[in-house]
Amino acid sequence: MSVRELVVLGTASQVPTRHRNHNGYLLRWDGQGILFDPGEGTQRQMLRAGVAAHDIHRICVTHFHGDHSLGLAGVIQRINLDRVPHLVTAHYPASGRRFFHRLRYATAYRETVDVAEHPVTEDGTLAETPGYVLEARKLSHPVESYGYRLIEPDGRRMLPEALVEYGIAGPAVGRLQRTGAVEAAGRTVTLDEVSEVRRGQRFAFVMDTRLCAGVHGLAEDCDLLVIESTFLDEDEALAVEHGHLTAGQAASVAVRAGVRHLVLTHFSQRYGDPAEFERQARAAGFDGELTVARDLMRVPLPKRRPAPPPAGG
Repeated sequence: MSVRELVVLGTASQVPTRHRNHNGYLLRWDGQGILFDPGEGTQRQMLRAGVAAHDIHRICVTHFHGDHSLGLAGVIQRINLDRVPHLVTAHYPASGRRFFHRLRYATAYRETVDVAEHPVTEDGTLAETPGYVLEARKLSHPVESYGYRLIEPDGRRMLPEALVEYGIAGPAVGRLQRTGAVEAAGRTVTLDEVSEVRRGQRFAFVMDTRLCAGVHGLAEDCDLLVIESTFLDEDEALAVEHGHLTAGQAASVAVRAGVRHLVLTHFSQRYGDPAEFERQARAAGFDGELTVARDLMRVPLPKRRPAPPPAGG
């Protein structure tokens, strides 16, 4: 059974607290696992959350501030210690290559796993797999930072009633899916007549940034948007100065982008009441599903959107 969910490993910003570890997020996407921004303590948080090194297929680092990357050393060594049998690919801003290498080789260990490095140099597509396309967009932060976005290709959903009506069953269904048309009861039946569009799901991960075109591009039409809201709205000047978003700004992005489920995270230690982030996000007009992230929680992707109505119908 396929699983698509976000496993939250840490939700603090620069300073961890008794209840919030530094950043860390694992996206389970069917049989793939993508680890985003492993901050200090990520390896222990993985243990607490039931996440194994074998679950990681990609590592995506937005930028090289410590709360987003200091856990790389432990995670990469654990991948090698556990002899993960598959290729692990690492994406990170190319300008931070020296930081990645310092963390990757911070201490002596035996390399047993191929960790392939594919640094990000510009906006665009990073990888295409059968299950998703991975993209990156540049953000606005004091150091070079990129956000990431997964897009599942659109597919087709077969309509059982239509298949029965046209007398299509067994191997003919597979041929129809492969070729787009089959002969049945003396006529040609096309795929469009017995199926509907199954819209691909979309996920975006937006960390430390001011409002910019990259933020809006990443969030556009997402089913699940994970986005930093380091500050509350009354501290917007601090957010702009340090290259961050407020809860209201993050929610406004989600409203404009048509996001279905908004996950706020990366909270400053100065705030004691997490509920205030939700109140400010709602005040900004976001009326979809909203989660104020907590360490070790799991957030499933929303169910698929219904198919669009037929053209002209």
